[in-house]
Amino acid sequence: MATDYDSPRKTDDDLGEDSLQELQARRMDKSSSTIDLDPDDAAEGLELPGADLSNEELSFRVIPRQADEFTCSRCFLVHHRSQLAEESKGQLICRECAA
Repeated sequence: MATDYDSPRKTDDDLGEDSLQELQARRMDKSSSTIDLDPDDAAEGLELPGADLSNEELSFRVIPRQADEFTCSRCFLVHHRSQLAEESKGQLICRECAA
């Protein structure tokens, strides 16, 4: 519901003067503002997990590992050198895996 912040605000006295019929009419207006959706239209844009994506083509640029990056030997993710926690027997381990 949109609110007009420039309109004058009701005081406590004004709120007490609202009739019972006005309050009931407002309640009925709010309850009648529900939105009915056609189930066929709503499900049209949804994709289920495990859907066949064999016809889809992905295009993105692969950037090789930089000199200041390393590949964690546990999670196999490429991290910046600042994320290096330990190096044991030539195996580089990131902070997340070392924790």
